Amino acid sequence: MQRIGSYLGLAAVIVSLSGTPAMAQTVRQFLASAERIPRNASALLLPSTRRLMNELKTAFSTVRSEQEALQARGQPRTICMPQKVSLNALEIESRFRAIPEARRNITVTQAVREWMAEKHPC
Repeated sequence: MQRIGSYLGLAAVIVSLSGTPAMAQTVRQFLASAERIPRNASALLLPSTRRLMNELKTAFSTVRSEQEALQARGQPRTICMPQKVSLNALEIESRFRAIPEARRNITVTQAVREWMAEKHPC
């Protein structure tokens, strides 16, 4: 379960929600990419590691933007995420691996949307 640990810094990751272009990677692709990353400190320097981290940032940014847009239109939000979401590598890997194999074609953004709706409902 520690495969993803190296690319996220072996400790808790603070997902800063800055705007980056959407990559629309599936959960299956995300997990396959994560498995190819070596489990050592130098993994943080790899472009593939940065791509995965950016994928997560993008997903969280998208979900937050969707919820802010709902609020701006006067519609009820379904997710009430805190300003900073702290996650560790094991949480991310466990959550993504808990998605049934048949559903792993969903985007990382959709997986994060479902996760945050469950973890931080309004």
